[in-house]
Amino acid sequence: MAEPTGAETGAQRGPRNYARRWVFLAAVGLLSCSNATLWLSFAPVADVVAEHFRLSMEQINWLSLVYLAVSVPFGVAAIWVLDSVGLRGATILGAWLNFAGSVLRIVPCVAPGTRNPFAFLMGGQSLCALAQTLVIFSPAKLAALWFPEHQRATANMLATMSNPLGILVANVLSPVLVKKGEDIPLMLGVYAIPAGVACLLSTACLWESVPPTPPSAGAASSTSEKFLDGLRLLVRNKAYVILAVCFGGGIGIFSSFSALLEQILCASGYSSGFSGLCGALFIVFGILGALALGLYVDRTKHFTEATKISLCLTSLACVAFALVSRLQGQTLALATTCSLLGLFGFSVAPVATELAVECSFPVGEGAAAGLVFVLGQAEGMLIMIVLTALTVPHSESSFSTCLHGEDPLDWTVSLLLMAGLCTVFSCVVVLFFHTPYRRLQAESSGSPATQNARPGAEARACPPETTA
Repeated sequence: MAEPTGAETGAQRGPRNYARRWVFLAAVGLLSCSNATLWLSFAPVADVVAEHFRLSMEQINWLSLVYLAVSVPFGVAAIWVLDSVGLRGATILGAWLNFAGSVLRIVPCVAPGTRNPFAFLMGGQSLCALAQTLVIFSPAKLAALWFPEHQRATANMLATMSNPLGILVANVLSPVLVKKGEDIPLMLGVYAIPAGVACLLSTACLWESVPPTPPSAGAASSTSEKFLDGLRLLVRNKAYVILAVCFGGGIGIFSSFSALLEQILCASGYSSGFSGLCGALFIVFGILGALALGLYVDRTKHFTEATKISLCLTSLACVAFALVSRLQGQTLALATTCSLLGLFGFSVAPVATELAVECSFPVGEGAAAGLVFVLGQAEGMLIMIVLTALTVPHSESSFSTCLHGEDPLDWTVSLLLMAGLCTVFSCVVVLFFHTPYRRLQAESSGSPATQNARPGAEARACPPETTA
């Protein structure tokens, strides 16, 4: 049964803010960070893991690709759970799945006689992938239900950027922890700790899905459309479809980039340590860019302009990476390119998510943001398969630093395709995406769409209370 909404419990009161919204944000952020760390924990040390467990590089790639594969069929179910069961229930379920997956991955290390370690590694990754479908859709809904209008973009940014922060941790920490195969159990144990903490925090400290009194008029009408009706409205919304397909494609490109970065750079003679540094710069500058852009959009509400400009700059950085990464000895240029790619690409994610909610209101935030990420994971799986399929054995292998015993691959065609797709997606958004900000309009004018979606709308049209 769906949990009661804030509109039902606080219908006769004005908007109010609760300090415990920050606890909810911390729980979702830690869970998202842990989940992303578990996703890419193997990618930065793919060659060592493959040698230790006697796996092929294709099997190692599937440990990352399973996140994309699982999220496609289960993503829609996760949207229903988030909008129907409630934010608290979805977060706790995701936390337990994430923790169980992190523990299952350790089994081949604590039981050396395990005949098929890949089955346990894949099983653990699959549970974590199920958790991702629940946590990755949460930031937009959390921001809408618990935060006032002038803090929504910032709250969404903080929760969303916790995911790339986890990728940063994996890129930096995995090469540090794993120098040889015997170090892998230490890495898996370290990554299970934050998963356990997130599970404990979510279970013990989250008491309700919505605050007793909504922080804004938009929060009072959250999830005003039924699940299937909301999905029908989304697929009929031209602006939303354009944004979902193109921004989802961007998510797919960045997922493939993060998972394949070490393999791409080792083929050009760069060490796994340098690959980890590039991945770290990619995330650090993305988080800094997201912080600046989130604060700017919270003040100006220029969602569309910020998204279009960021996507164009991302395309230029992606083209630069496709060219520079094929050269040897260009460490400074490559580090700079990865930094710019993160600065422009990752920073647009929370803004584009808020834009998806704005153009699809009054459809629930879970459905509006979730469908974008489901499409992104589906496109990411397809893009990653195509990129790896287009590789060919490198004609000159003397400079390769790849250690997994297979011939180094030439990624030139794959990277040019990735840059081309990024450019096409950006151009489509710039030329064809136009939308009013429906949620902001409803909140500012008290439109019938908002009032009909929530009881007591007239009572909450008064100025918000000055509650901390």
